[in-house]
Formats: sequence, C-alpha cells, structure tokens
Amino acid sequence: MTTALLIIDVQNAILSGKGTPERQPILDAALDSTVSRLQSLRADARSAGIPVVLVQHDGAPGHRLAMNTDGWAIRPELSPVDGDTVVHKKSSDSFFETDLADRLAERGVMHLIVGGCMTQFCVDTTVRRAVSLGYDVTLIADGHTTGDSGTLDFADIVAHHNETLDDFDAGNARILVRPAADIQF
Repeated sequence: MTTALLIIDVQNAILSGKGTPERQPILDAALDSTVSRLQSLRADARSAGIPVVLVQHDGAPGHRLAMNTDGWAIRPELSPVDGDTVVHKKSSDSFFETDLADRLAERGVMHLIVGGCMTQFCVDTTVRRAVSLGYDVTLIADGHTTGDSGTLDFADIVAHHNETLDDFDAGNARILVRPAADIQF
C-alpha cells in the first residue's frame, strides 16, 4: 500500500489571534514545536521516496489566510520543494472541491500520514473523510495543533481528538493515532 504524508494548513497566520494576549505566545510555541516535528517527518518521507502533499487554505479577502498574503503562505520550514504536491482548498475538508483524491490516485496512495492545523476543523474533517473514502490514516498525535476555543485550551482539543479518532473506522479503513517518534517510512 502506497503511503503519502499529508500536511494541512500550516500557514503563517493559521493561529493569529486564536489566543488571548497571555495565551498567544503559548499557542505560537506549540505551533513551532508541531512544525518542527512535521519538518522532520517530511525529510524522512522525502528520503524514503514517500510523496508529500501540502494542503493550503485559500481564505477570502479579509480572512487571516486571505489568498496571496503573507498570512496565507505556507510556513517557511515547510514551503513546497520540488516533488511536493500543493492542494488548495476553501473548506475544512481537504477533499471537498479539490483535486486531492485525484493527486493521491495518480500515485496509488491508500495510506495517509496526517498532521497540520486546525485540529477540530480541517484535520478532523479531512481524516474522517479520508477514512470514509477508503484511505487508512495515521494521525500524528503530536503533529497537529489548533488555537484555544471559548471553553477548551488547544492541548485539551488535541488530546480529545487523539482519543476520539484513534481506531475510528469506516468499512475496512481506519484511523490510528501515533506520535511522530513512532512513525517510520
């Protein structure tokens, strides 16, 4: 089964304004740590000849991820390099009205290793949709993050999704949640 590394919405302004002034530095530090793990996994994937797919959210004018703005750009640590595939989306679901499924089919991919942002929106929606489409998914437990919500801090949201999504299935496809250190290509 061919595998691909799928990195969702790791863009410059993804967490801008998602925390109180006191919490924003904590969110930013968590994102930096997540990006570092994803950068390492991307290097490992590339060394192993595993396709890397970067998903970029195309926000509307005025949105923090408005197209063609600095906030919209993929973080420099994960900027596309030769051989990477970039898929553009406008909703939480990386498959909805995109060419992601076609790009994966071109490479015979049926297993996705997934990380990125925002846990409860784009990551959750994409991995659930992937399983319903027949892909096996490994969600990188420490490779996705988000901002605080009104009642939960980002760490609680990440922990909840790791617990909820582990062993989630549809037919024969399933999601397994594993830390970055346990992922080998």
